Amino acid sequence: MLDSEMAVMRKRFSVCSSSSVEEDFYDSAPTSAADPLSEQQHPYASLLCCHRVQDSLLSSNSSFTGYRGILNWIIILLVLTHAHLFLENFIQHGFLIDVKKVLEHLSLENNCSWPSVNLILAANMFALIALLLEGCQEKGMLSPTSGHYLHLGNLGLLLLFPAAVIVHDTTISTGGAFFSLWFYTVLGMKLYSYQEANRWYRQAHSADAETDKNVSATKKFHNEHLTFQDLYYFLLVPTLCYQRDFPCTPKVRINKLLHRLLEMVIVIQIMVGIVQQWIEPIFQRSENAFSSMDITMRVEHLAPTHFLWLLFFFLSHSYLNFCAELLRFGDRHFYGDWWNATTLIIFWENWNIPFQKWCHRHVYTQLVEKNVSPSQAELLVFLMSAALFEYMIALPLHSCCLWIFLMMAFELLVAVFLGGHFLGNYGNGLVWLCLLLGPPLAVTTYFHDHYISCHHHHHPHPQSSSTSDHHLPSRVFPQPH
Repeated sequence: MLDSEMAVMRKRFSVCSSSSVEEDFYDSAPTSAADPLSEQQHPYASLLCCHRVQDSLLSSNSSFTGYRGILNWIIILLVLTHAHLFLENFIQHGFLIDVKKVLEHLSLENNCSWPSVNLILAANMFALIALLLEGCQEKGMLSPTSGHYLHLGNLGLLLLFPAAVIVHDTTISTGGAFFSLWFYTVLGMKLYSYQEANRWYRQAHSADAETDKNVSATKKFHNEHLTFQDLYYFLLVPTLCYQRDFPCTPKVRINKLLHRLLEMVIVIQIMVGIVQQWIEPIFQRSENAFSSMDITMRVEHLAPTHFLWLLFFFLSHSYLNFCAELLRFGDRHFYGDWWNATTLIIFWENWNIPFQKWCHRHVYTQLVEKNVSPSQAELLVFLMSAALFEYMIALPLHSCCLWIFLMMAFELLVAVFLGGHFLGNYGNGLVWLCLLLGPPLAVTTYFHDHYISCHHHHHPHPQSSSTSDHHLPSRVFPQPH
């Protein structure tokens, strides 16, 4: 009789249990036919039953996603930690930020002759040649094959011209060389897309000409897009892929435009401050190349490098949206949620959408159409992007150590062999670790070695007496005014 009453009591208060095992266990016990009170109606149900089967919020089996408070806590810790580093740096080195030095380095080339500006202005010649070739093909003055080869010759000269100027012109500054080379690289990708897309339009027009009764009107419509205004609008909008009739917004929002402009000014100031106040003193304490430094000096470069990399992404976000707003360009999908990427492949697909779209449209698709397997086409596209990134960093610094290319190739091996073993949050952690130790650090390696080589070239170590050695820091390292 006592066992039967206990079974009834357990059944009445089993509402807290969500486990099927517990339900089967209690249901197997004999119960009385008369149940005067239901489970929810029992007056002591809330007191006697206070447990149920559930996971901890931070366990992997939990579906909990409200981590906003933890994120705020981590941000506060990061701010406090790096505020301490900045304070220690300021006490040790003083206030080193000087924007005038940056402007002088970028603009005052060879007594204001500005070779980098002249180099950028000369790029208009290649754009006009591309427009002229398209017009000749549209009028039938050039065959498609001849026009295609002439376009490739124009693009080849476009890529070789800035490289030759940067290598042989000693008056161009490092900043001007970087900006010029990046400008020419983007221009080359745009003009390649311009001639390819127009070739596809002509092929589609030829295919539809037999069924179109009003061929002259259709041809006139196509000729209307081969104009100076259409070409330069494409060259200015933040995209690498050409099409006719870009999507546009109704009007320019002045408040958004000023907002993006203010963001760019603030981010550039922060980046200049990090370089002059944090990174340059680290470079000044180094006397050897990055590859021959000890591990502690290498680790010292990680934090400022990562900050610069993130700030560069935010600067790109502000600049691209500023240009899009100014030109009323509608497609502003410049990046995906790469910060949530669980694999490096997902990160590469979402980090730079315009470049990814250009590679898929003009490289990957063309390779697949030529019977190259999709996996081999993806590998070739990745190696091409790694080589392009290496070229754009190494050439202005007059150095080629293949640091960036090798680092990206190593990341590819990590993605292939370790990507399947790190899933979910662990995969996202692996992605962030590769970003911390990957190409951004390789870029810093190039700049570090360039700074050391220029410093030793212009300021050789004195071999004089101990009195001169006492004043070595003030003579070797530039001091703030």
